[in-house]
Amino acid sequence: MNQQEITRRRTLGVLGTLAAGSSIGTAGEPEGRITPLSELVNVSEFELMAKRKLSAAVFATIAGSNRQDMERCTFHPLSMVDTTKLNLSTELFGQSMFAPILAGPASDQAKIHGEGELGMVRGASAAKAVTVISSRTSHSIEKIMAQAKGPLWYQVFPDAGEIERAQAAVKLGCKVLVVTVRNPRKPDWPAIDRMRKGIAVPVVLKGVTTPADAETAVKRGVQGIIVSNYGGPQTPSSFAMLPPIADAVHGRIPVLVDGGFRRGTDILKALILGAHAVLVTRPPLWGLAGYGADGVQAVMEMLQTELARNMIMIGAETPKALTRSMLKRHP
Repeated sequence: MNQQEITRRRTLGVLGTLAAGSSIGTAGEPEGRITPLSELVNVSEFELMAKRKLSAAVFATIAGSNRQDMERCTFHPLSMVDTTKLNLSTELFGQSMFAPILAGPASDQAKIHGEGELGMVRGASAAKAVTVISSRTSHSIEKIMAQAKGPLWYQVFPDAGEIERAQAAVKLGCKVLVVTVRNPRKPDWPAIDRMRKGIAVPVVLKGVTTPADAETAVKRGVQGIIVSNYGGPQTPSSFAMLPPIADAVHGRIPVLVDGGFRRGTDILKALILGAHAVLVTRPPLWGLAGYGADGVQAVMEMLQTELARNMIMIGAETPKALTRSMLKRHP
């Protein structure tokens, strides 16, 4: 990429984050055209490129998200704050992370792109982001680990046979085990306990939807939780459930969240409301679908840049400087 292209991309990036969208895919854009990666200026455009690349059935599995609760929040920035030493880094489970944004787990990624998880891990690693790998992969965990240039987490369900997969992944170097509950309204705690006791790395419970379940997770020795909604459109979003759950945990263990995050402002709002980090799953899959590993890297770096820019604008030098007074929630 020459200097002119770099300058143009940076200029478009600034303009793109200020606007709700861009002209890509509208007037003058040929139907089905895959726009050069350097011309994309926001994450939503990656979704459009994925739609053009994938069959309707496959795209439907990674399309859309519920962002209504995020859009009801506006920022209340602080003034006269020195943010010249901005630092996005955070520490989770003894690991120093470049930014509090992880690529979330998704099964069988080869249906999205031929390289599947290999491209996902390579792209996320290039962006200095942690990837959470599903146990339902298109490639062996050995091949996936070989592509990683940074820490990987491993996601499983508390089912028979999963403990062996988890132990193999940990032996190969996965740093955290994410156990996803199948029924958030009735977690199978005996199975979760067996999984936790058989693993020598931190165990994070994904699928927590109530303060009561968060409290139970803490008492049972789970080292972290991920607020994640599997209840469908009639139940509150993960974003809406985050504040009461974070309040219930009260800093005893890290609280993460996923679900519908596609902008740096979305991620910033979650951090303000008590999340230690945010998992994004659909956006890096959109990048993977359209551009392979380079698309994943571009999406993750775009979210990191947007988060950094908006933290400066709100008056916070580090994630720890964020307070709920910086956010106003509207009915």
